[in-house]
Amino acid sequence: MISTLTDWPLGLFIFVLNIPFMFAGLKLIGKQFFVRGAFGMAVFSGMTEVFHELDPITNETVLAVVFGGLLLGIGVGLVLRFGGCLDGTEIVALLLSKKNSFSVGQIIFIFNIIIFIVAGLLFGFDRTMYSLLSYFITYKVIDLVENGLEQGKAVTIITDQGNTVAQSLYQKLGRTCTSIDAQGLISGKKEMLYCVVTRVELTAVRQVIKEIDGSAFVTISDVSEILGEHIKKKM
Repeated sequence: MISTLTDWPLGLFIFVLNIPFMFAGLKLIGKQFFVRGAFGMAVFSGMTEVFHELDPITNETVLAVVFGGLLLGIGVGLVLRFGGCLDGTEIVALLLSKKNSFSVGQIIFIFNIIIFIVAGLLFGFDRTMYSLLSYFITYKVIDLVENGLEQGKAVTIITDQGNTVAQSLYQKLGRTCTSIDAQGLISGKKEMLYCVVTRVELTAVRQVIKEIDGSAFVTISDVSEILGEHIKKKM
């Protein structure tokens, strides 16, 4: 927005604007992060100038929104996953995500909502709504790429067949369960199993439970952090 109002080159302005955030990253996250971030921002600024002058691949707004958000999410997610960053909002998002339950992608999305509201006042709210849709796709893809398909899922199973379910999960997936005696208000004595698996193993977990105890009560939730080796199978 400021580049448009001042006629500054967009790539140069991106780099200059992010210098203060880079030094914040140096102080709070470390020298290695600073080096990676500086390199990433330099490449990002240079490529912004290069691609800014190229003709668009498509003039269809919806296609640009979907594929632009997808490609941006993959790129930023890979950079974040390997310890770098591309702009100041990512540095702030990385710092804030260490102190609360929001993911990096969610924090970046919140920042961009604020930015796009201001942009709507300058350029029109139809473009703002398209941009918000693109960044919604971006932040979802960022979290998927940054966390990977190995992101942990906590599965809680309340069943009458606890030992059989636990043995089957161990045999088929190599995952162990923690067993807890439980008491239902109406159903009476039950066994509660707690197991942490990966996202891609959920289908197999559901199948095991369905085959053994179709009446089991199951909840599945995201795991924000895992300490220990139980999320990775021993080879």
